[in-house]
Amino acid sequence: MDNAYRHLIVADRRGLRFITLNRPETRNALGAEMVAELDRAITVEPGEPPPRALIVRGSNGFFCAGGNVGGFAANLAGSGRQDEAAAARNLGFGSFMARLATLPMPVLAAVEGAAMGGGMGLACAADIVLATDDARFALSETRLGLVPAQIAPFVVARLGLRLARRLGISGEHVRGAEAVRLGIADQLAPDRSSLDGLLAHWLTLICACAPRANALIKPLLAECAAAPQPAGAEPDRAAALFARCLRDEGVEGIAAFRERRPPNWTETITADDVRLACGAASA
Repeated sequence: MDNAYRHLIVADRRGLRFITLNRPETRNALGAEMVAELDRAITVEPGEPPPRALIVRGSNGFFCAGGNVGGFAANLAGSGRQDEAAAARNLGFGSFMARLATLPMPVLAAVEGAAMGGGMGLACAADIVLATDDARFALSETRLGLVPAQIAPFVVARLGLRLARRLGISGEHVRGAEAVRLGIADQLAPDRSSLDGLLAHWLTLICACAPRANALIKPLLAECAAAPQPAGAEPDRAAALFARCLRDEGVEGIAAFRERRPPNWTETITADDVRLACGAASA
């Protein structure tokens, strides 16, 4: 993996891609350069095998402070043309968020410390969110006189409209256990070391599933969520997808089940794997 990044540490290990936000002087704020690097880090080059899962976390015990307020301030004295530039940058962040949320591989966010504004949006775009007890989530934009423009769809998709409204109009800080209760996070770890172990547990579960089947189920479920109920996905297309899987990874999966052995795509991920991939940046 090319590690020519200024604001990220990107490591591929055991078929997984670990992306660590690494700009501690801004508490890993999402400036334009970091967003561009994130967009590059989630891109799979032609001929490159896709990672089986993608993991996003922050360095120095801090997930992400949200947007780069310093960058916002640079636009305050501007003209209408600068307004257009600010809107274009915001739209570019939205394009990245849409790409992240629709990646075919599972996406996990490991949250320590604060996930503010865009940082909370980044977590909400993930499939699984793990957090430490000291994690804090907030839609903090309205406290700055702003709106969570590009992250709003992903917050609403994860939390529902009622809770998104509550958090958006209050800027409320939600801590670890409450975040799990409300559904912002999926599971809690007491500290960083435990978070590494919890992440390894979920990655091992994911790596017990067939990679191409995992890549196909995400768009299938998204289609079901978007379709009027009870129709869900188009039945003929879903049946064809099932038959395709049966002829592909299903051959190995069914054989392994009948022979009482793990299928050949199984990997066991350890906490040490996690630490080796991103531990240096999260020290």
